[in-house]
Amino acid sequence: MRIGIDAREIVGRQTGVGRYLSGLLAEWSTGDRAGAHEFVLYAHDTIPQPPGPFVTRVVPGTSGTWWQQVQLPRAVRDDRLDLFFSLQNTAPLLVSTKTAILIHDVSFVAHPEWFRFREGLRLRWLSRAGAANACAVITPSEFSGREIAQHLHVPASRIHVIPPGVPVRRTDSRSAREPKVLFVGSIFNRRHVPDLIAAVAPLLRVHSSASLDIVGDNRSYPHEDVMGAIEREQLGSQITWHRYASDDQLTDLYGRARAFVFLSEYEGLGMTPLEALTAGVPPVLFDTAVARETCGDAALYVPRNQPHDIRPAIEQLLFDERVRSKVLGAAPEALARFSWARAARETLQVLERC
Repeated sequence: MRIGIDAREIVGRQTGVGRYLSGLLAEWSTGDRAGAHEFVLYAHDTIPQPPGPFVTRVVPGTSGTWWQQVQLPRAVRDDRLDLFFSLQNTAPLLVSTKTAILIHDVSFVAHPEWFRFREGLRLRWLSRAGAANACAVITPSEFSGREIAQHLHVPASRIHVIPPGVPVRRTDSRSAREPKVLFVGSIFNRRHVPDLIAAVAPLLRVHSSASLDIVGDNRSYPHEDVMGAIEREQLGSQITWHRYASDDQLTDLYGRARAFVFLSEYEGLGMTPLEALTAGVPPVLFDTAVARETCGDAALYVPRNQPHDIRPAIEQLLFDERVRSKVLGAAPEALARFSWARAARETLQVLERC
Protein backbone atom coordinates (compact mmCIF):
# COMPACT_ATOMS: atom_id res chain seq x y z
CA MET A 1 0.00 0.00 0.00
CA ARG A 2 1.25 3.52 -0.84
CA ILE A 3 0.59 5.91 2.03
CA GLY A 4 1.13 9.64 1.56
CA ILE A 5 1.83 11.82 4.59
CA ASP A 6 1.74 15.59 5.04
CA ALA A 7 5.23 16.03 6.47
CA ARG A 8 5.53 19.84 6.51
CA GLU A 9 6.01 19.92 10.27
CA ILE A 10 9.31 18.01 10.23
CA VAL A 11 10.94 20.73 8.10
CA GLY A 12 12.80 23.38 10.08
CA ARG A 13 12.16 23.85 13.79
CA GLN A 14 10.01 21.01 15.03
CA THR A 15 7.27 21.67 17.54
CA GLY A 16 4.38 19.44 18.65
CA VAL A 17 3.07 18.03 15.36
CA GLY A 18 6.57 17.62 13.94
CA ARG A 19 7.74 15.68 16.99
CA TYR A 20 4.58 13.55 16.82
CA LEU A 21 5.22 12.60 13.20
CA SER A 22 8.92 11.98 13.89
CA GLY A 23 7.93 9.55 16.64
CA LEU A 24 5.72 7.56 14.27
CA LEU A 25 8.27 7.57 11.45
CA ALA A 26 11.07 6.38 13.73
CA GLU A 27 9.00 3.30 14.61
CA TRP A 28 7.79 2.68 11.06
CA SER A 29 11.35 2.87 9.72
CA THR A 30 12.29 -0.31 11.59
CA GLY A 31 9.04 -2.26 11.90
CA ASP A 32 8.51 -5.37 9.74
CA ARG A 33 4.82 -4.65 9.27
CA ALA A 34 5.46 -1.07 8.14
CA GLY A 35 8.06 -2.40 5.70
CA ALA A 36 5.25 -3.92 3.68
CA HIS A 37 4.09 -0.42 2.72
CA GLU A 38 5.60 2.51 0.85
CA PHE A 39 5.44 5.86 2.65
CA VAL A 40 5.63 9.07 0.62
CA LEU A 41 6.44 12.20 2.64
CA TYR A 42 5.27 15.54 1.20
CA ALA A 43 6.71 18.88 2.31
CA HIS A 44 7.07 22.41 1.01
CA ASP A 45 10.86 22.27 1.35
CA THR A 46 13.60 19.66 1.55
CA ILE A 47 13.33 17.30 4.52
CA PRO A 48 16.93 17.52 5.79
CA GLN A 49 17.32 13.99 7.14
CA PRO A 50 14.43 11.74 6.12
CA PRO A 51 13.97 9.29 9.00
CA GLY A 52 14.23 5.84 7.50
CA PRO A 53 13.62 4.43 4.02
CA PHE A 54 10.87 6.84 2.97
CA VAL A 55 10.19 8.47 -0.38
CA THR A 56 10.15 12.27 -0.16
CA ARG A 57 8.38 14.76 -2.43
CA VAL A 58 9.08 18.49 -2.37
CA VAL A 59 6.07 20.52 -3.46
CA PRO A 60 7.53 24.06 -3.53
CA GLY A 61 5.61 26.79 -1.79
CA THR A 62 4.78 28.11 1.64
CA SER A 63 3.50 25.74 4.31
CA GLY A 64 0.02 27.19 4.69
CA THR A 65 -3.55 26.42 3.67
CA TRP A 66 -3.01 27.20 -0.03
CA TRP A 67 -0.19 24.67 -0.15
CA GLN A 68 -2.27 21.97 1.54
CA GLN A 69 -5.51 22.55 -0.34
CA VAL A 70 -4.28 23.53 -3.84
CA GLN A 71 -0.62 22.66 -4.45
CA LEU A 72 -0.42 19.38 -2.53
CA PRO A 73 -3.45 17.67 -4.18
CA ARG A 74 -1.80 17.90 -7.62
CA ALA A 75 1.20 15.91 -6.40
CA VAL A 76 -1.00 13.42 -4.58
CA ARG A 77 -3.02 12.74 -7.74
CA ASP A 78 0.14 12.20 -9.79
CA ASP A 79 1.55 9.68 -7.28
CA ARG A 80 -1.52 7.40 -7.29
CA LEU A 81 -1.62 6.80 -3.56
CA ASP A 82 -3.87 4.32 -1.80
CA LEU A 83 -4.29 6.53 1.26
CA PHE A 84 -3.32 10.00 2.47
CA PHE A 85 -2.63 10.71 6.16
CA SER A 86 -2.74 14.27 7.54
CA LEU A 87 -1.70 15.18 11.10
CA GLN A 88 -2.62 18.89 11.25
CA ASN A 89 -6.37 18.82 12.16
CA THR A 90 -7.17 19.40 8.47
CA ALA A 91 -6.62 17.42 5.26
CA PRO A 92 -6.52 18.21 1.52
CA LEU A 93 -10.07 18.11 0.24
CA LEU A 94 -9.43 18.08 -3.54
CA VAL A 95 -8.16 14.52 -3.72
CA SER A 96 -10.00 11.34 -4.62
CA THR A 97 -7.62 9.26 -2.50
CA LYS A 98 -9.01 8.01 0.79
CA THR A 99 -7.84 10.10 3.72
CA ALA A 100 -7.20 9.62 7.43
CA ILE A 101 -6.79 12.63 9.70
CA LEU A 102 -5.27 13.26 13.10
CA ILE A 103 -7.21 15.85 15.11
CA HIS A 104 -5.42 16.88 18.28
CA ASP A 105 -8.25 19.00 19.70
CA VAL A 106 -11.20 21.11 18.57
CA SER A 107 -10.51 24.26 20.57
CA PHE A 108 -11.32 26.33 17.47
CA VAL A 109 -14.91 25.02 17.66
CA ALA A 110 -15.33 24.69 21.43
CA HIS A 111 -13.78 28.13 22.10
CA PRO A 112 -13.93 30.32 18.98
CA GLU A 113 -13.13 33.38 21.11
CA TRP A 114 -9.50 32.20 21.28
CA PHE A 115 -9.05 32.60 17.50
CA ARG A 116 -8.99 35.46 15.04
CA PHE A 117 -12.19 35.46 13.00
CA ARG A 118 -10.69 34.35 9.68
CA GLU A 119 -8.39 31.78 11.28
CA GLY A 120 -11.19 30.26 13.34
CA LEU A 121 -13.55 30.18 10.36
CA ARG A 122 -10.90 28.46 8.22
CA LEU A 123 -10.10 25.85 10.88
CA ARG A 124 -13.75 25.10 11.61
CA TRP A 125 -14.69 24.69 7.95
CA LEU A 126 -11.65 22.65 6.95
CA SER A 127 -11.70 20.40 10.00
CA ARG A 128 -15.41 19.64 9.64
CA ALA A 129 -15.03 18.91 5.94
CA GLY A 130 -11.86 16.88 6.48
CA ALA A 131 -13.41 14.82 9.27
CA ALA A 132 -16.57 14.21 7.24
CA ASN A 133 -14.52 12.93 4.27
CA ALA A 134 -12.03 10.86 6.28
CA CYS A 135 -12.33 7.13 6.63
CA ALA A 136 -10.78 7.46 10.10
CA VAL A 137 -10.20 10.24 12.64
CA ILE A 138 -7.36 9.61 15.08
CA THR A 139 -7.09 11.59 18.31
CA PRO A 140 -4.81 11.35 21.37
CA SER A 141 -7.31 11.20 24.26
CA GLU A 142 -10.78 10.01 25.25
CA PHE A 143 -11.60 13.63 26.11
CA SER A 144 -10.69 14.80 22.62
CA GLY A 145 -12.65 11.91 21.13
CA ARG A 146 -15.78 13.07 22.93
CA GLU A 147 -15.18 16.64 21.78
CA ILE A 148 -14.79 15.55 18.14
CA ALA A 149 -18.01 13.55 18.28
CA GLN A 150 -19.88 16.48 19.86
CA HIS A 151 -18.54 19.42 17.87
CA LEU A 152 -17.63 17.86 14.50
CA HIS A 153 -20.45 15.29 14.51
CA VAL A 154 -18.18 12.38 13.63
CA PRO A 155 -19.67 8.92 14.37
CA ALA A 156 -17.92 7.15 17.23
CA SER A 157 -17.17 4.21 14.90
CA ARG A 158 -14.76 6.42 12.91
CA ILE A 159 -12.97 7.93 15.93
CA HIS A 160 -9.84 6.10 17.13
CA VAL A 161 -8.20 7.15 20.40
CA ILE A 162 -4.47 6.43 20.20
CA PRO A 163 -2.25 7.99 22.89
CA PRO A 164 1.13 9.00 21.44
CA GLY A 165 4.53 8.26 22.84
CA VAL A 166 6.29 10.77 25.06
CA PRO A 167 9.70 12.30 24.34
CA VAL A 168 11.95 11.01 27.13
CA ARG A 169 14.24 13.64 28.64
CA ARG A 170 17.16 11.67 30.04
CA THR A 171 18.60 14.04 32.61
CA ASP A 172 21.60 13.52 34.88
CA SER A 173 20.12 12.10 38.09
CA ARG A 174 23.34 12.95 39.95
CA SER A 175 23.05 16.69 39.37
CA ALA A 176 21.40 18.81 42.05
CA ARG A 177 18.13 20.41 40.96
CA GLU A 178 17.58 24.11 41.44
CA PRO A 179 14.38 25.67 42.84
CA LYS A 180 13.41 26.33 39.23
CA VAL A 181 9.82 26.46 37.92
CA LEU A 182 9.38 25.53 34.25
CA PHE A 183 6.67 26.03 31.62
CA VAL A 184 7.04 24.55 28.12
CA GLY A 185 4.52 24.99 25.32
CA SER A 186 3.26 27.51 22.79
CA ILE A 187 1.68 30.44 24.63
CA PHE A 188 -2.08 30.46 24.11
CA ASN A 189 -4.64 32.33 26.21
CA ARG A 190 -5.99 29.05 27.51
CA ARG A 191 -2.63 28.28 29.13
CA HIS A 192 -2.72 31.36 31.42
CA VAL A 193 0.97 32.26 31.33
CA PRO A 194 0.41 35.74 32.83
CA ASP A 195 -1.41 34.03 35.73
CA LEU A 196 1.60 31.75 36.16
CA ILE A 197 3.95 34.74 36.30
CA ALA A 198 1.73 36.50 38.88
CA ALA A 199 1.53 33.36 41.03
CA VAL A 200 5.26 32.63 40.98
CA ALA A 201 6.51 36.20 41.47
CA PRO A 202 5.82 36.43 45.26
CA LEU A 203 7.58 33.09 45.68
CA LEU A 204 10.64 34.36 43.83
CA ARG A 205 10.79 37.42 46.07
CA VAL A 206 10.90 35.22 49.16
CA HIS A 207 13.38 32.73 47.68
CA SER A 208 16.11 34.65 45.86
CA SER A 209 17.63 31.43 44.48
CA ALA A 210 14.35 30.41 42.81
CA SER A 211 13.55 31.18 39.17
CA LEU A 212 10.95 30.75 36.44
CA ASP A 213 11.71 29.66 32.86
CA ILE A 214 9.03 30.04 30.19
CA VAL A 215 9.63 28.22 26.89
CA GLY A 216 7.38 28.86 23.89
CA ASP A 217 6.43 31.39 21.25
CA ASN A 218 3.52 33.76 21.84
CA ARG A 219 0.49 32.70 19.77
CA SER A 220 -2.12 34.25 22.04
CA TYR A 221 -5.29 35.89 20.76
CA PRO A 222 -6.36 38.35 22.02
CA HIS A 223 -2.67 39.20 22.39
CA GLU A 224 -1.18 38.73 25.85
CA ASP A 225 1.76 40.96 26.73
CA VAL A 226 3.98 38.28 28.24
CA MET A 227 7.09 40.45 28.35
CA GLY A 228 5.11 43.24 29.98
CA ALA A 229 3.88 40.81 32.64
CA ILE A 230 7.49 39.76 33.30
CA GLU A 231 8.81 43.33 33.45
CA ARG A 232 6.09 44.48 35.84
CA GLU A 233 7.35 42.03 38.46
CA GLN A 234 10.84 43.62 38.36
CA LEU A 235 12.60 40.35 39.14
CA GLY A 236 15.36 40.63 36.57
CA SER A 237 17.01 37.35 35.63
CA GLN A 238 14.79 35.33 37.98
CA ILE A 239 12.24 35.13 35.12
CA THR A 240 13.48 34.12 31.65
CA TRP A 241 11.40 33.76 28.50
CA HIS A 242 12.87 31.45 25.85
CA ARG A 243 10.81 31.91 22.68
CA TYR A 244 12.34 28.70 21.32
CA ALA A 245 14.59 26.02 22.80
CA SER A 246 16.41 23.20 21.02
CA ASP A 247 16.14 19.62 22.26
CA ASP A 248 19.46 19.95 24.06
CA GLN A 249 18.38 23.19 25.72
CA LEU A 250 15.06 21.65 26.76
CA THR A 251 16.82 18.65 28.27
CA ASP A 252 19.05 21.00 30.26
CA LEU A 253 16.05 23.02 31.53
CA TYR A 254 14.12 19.90 32.53
CA GLY A 255 17.24 18.57 34.24
CA ARG A 256 17.55 21.65 36.46
CA ALA A 257 13.85 22.22 37.25
CA ARG A 258 12.07 21.08 40.41
CA ALA A 259 8.51 21.95 39.37
CA PHE A 260 6.64 22.11 36.07
CA VAL A 261 3.52 24.28 35.76
CA PHE A 262 0.97 24.02 32.94
CA LEU A 263 -2.18 26.02 33.73
CA SER A 264 -4.22 24.98 30.71
CA GLU A 265 -7.99 24.91 30.75
CA TYR A 266 -8.29 23.05 27.42
CA GLU A 267 -6.02 20.53 25.65
CA GLY A 268 -6.38 17.56 23.35
CA LEU A 269 -3.83 15.81 25.54
CA GLY A 270 -1.09 18.00 27.04
CA MET A 271 2.26 16.51 26.10
CA THR A 272 4.72 18.65 28.02
CA PRO A 273 3.53 17.67 31.53
CA LEU A 274 4.21 14.04 30.55
CA GLU A 275 7.58 15.05 29.14
CA ALA A 276 8.34 16.69 32.49
CA LEU A 277 7.49 13.47 34.32
CA THR A 278 9.95 11.50 32.18
CA ALA A 279 12.61 13.96 33.37
CA GLY A 280 11.64 13.60 37.03
CA VAL A 281 9.88 16.97 37.28
CA PRO A 282 6.46 16.89 39.01
CA PRO A 283 3.75 19.10 37.45
CA VAL A 284 1.07 21.50 38.71
CA LEU A 285 -1.98 21.45 36.42
CA PHE A 286 -5.42 22.97 36.24
CA ASP A 287 -7.95 20.34 37.31
CA THR A 288 -9.55 19.35 34.00
CA ALA A 289 -10.89 16.08 32.63
CA VAL A 290 -8.05 15.71 30.12
CA ALA A 291 -5.37 16.53 32.72
CA ARG A 292 -6.72 13.80 35.01
CA GLU A 293 -6.93 11.37 32.09
CA THR A 294 -3.35 12.15 31.10
CA CYS A 295 -1.44 12.34 34.39
CA GLY A 296 -3.65 10.59 36.93
CA ASP A 297 -2.07 10.83 40.38
CA ALA A 298 1.24 12.07 38.98
CA ALA A 299 0.42 15.78 39.38
CA LEU A 300 -0.93 18.36 41.81
CA TYR A 301 -4.22 19.85 40.60
CA VAL A 302 -5.51 23.38 41.09
CA PRO A 303 -9.18 24.29 40.44
CA ARG A 304 -9.46 26.78 37.60
CA ASN A 305 -11.58 29.15 39.72
CA GLN A 306 -9.15 29.17 42.65
CA PRO A 307 -5.98 30.92 41.39
CA HIS A 308 -4.85 31.56 44.97
CA ASP A 309 -4.09 27.81 45.20
CA ILE A 310 -1.45 27.96 42.45
CA ARG A 311 1.39 29.36 44.56
CA PRO A 312 1.02 26.87 47.47
CA ALA A 313 0.99 23.95 45.00
CA ILE A 314 4.17 25.18 43.33
CA GLU A 315 5.81 25.76 46.70
CA GLN A 316 5.05 22.19 47.74
CA LEU A 317 6.73 20.75 44.66
CA LEU A 318 9.74 22.99 45.10
CA PHE A 319 10.39 22.38 48.79
CA ASP A 320 8.29 19.51 50.23
CA GLU A 321 10.13 16.24 49.53
CA ARG A 322 7.23 14.11 50.77
CA VAL A 323 4.81 15.63 48.27
CA ARG A 324 7.39 15.49 45.48
CA SER A 325 8.06 11.81 46.15
CA LYS A 326 4.35 10.96 46.18
CA VAL A 327 3.71 12.67 42.83
CA LEU A 328 6.81 11.22 41.14
CA GLY A 329 6.01 7.76 42.56
CA ALA A 330 2.82 7.76 40.48
CA ALA A 331 4.66 8.72 37.29
CA PRO A 332 5.49 5.21 36.00
CA GLU A 333 1.82 4.18 35.98
CA ALA A 334 0.79 7.39 34.20
CA LEU A 335 3.57 7.13 31.61
CA ALA A 336 2.94 3.43 30.89
CA ARG A 337 0.01 4.36 28.60
CA PHE A 338 2.25 6.37 26.28
CA SER A 339 4.47 4.39 23.93
CA TRP A 340 5.66 5.28 20.43
CA ALA A 341 5.87 1.59 19.54
CA ARG A 342 2.23 1.06 20.44
CA ALA A 343 1.10 4.35 18.90
CA ALA A 344 2.84 3.53 15.61
CA ARG A 345 1.43 -0.01 15.56
CA GLU A 346 -2.16 1.06 16.30
CA THR A 347 -2.00 4.00 13.88
CA LEU A 348 -0.78 1.72 11.09
CA GLN A 349 -3.59 -0.73 11.84
CA VAL A 350 -6.13 2.08 11.42
CA LEU A 351 -4.54 3.17 8.14
CA GLU A 352 -4.54 -0.42 6.86
CA ARG A 353 -8.24 -0.82 7.70
CA CYS A 354 -8.95 2.35 5.70
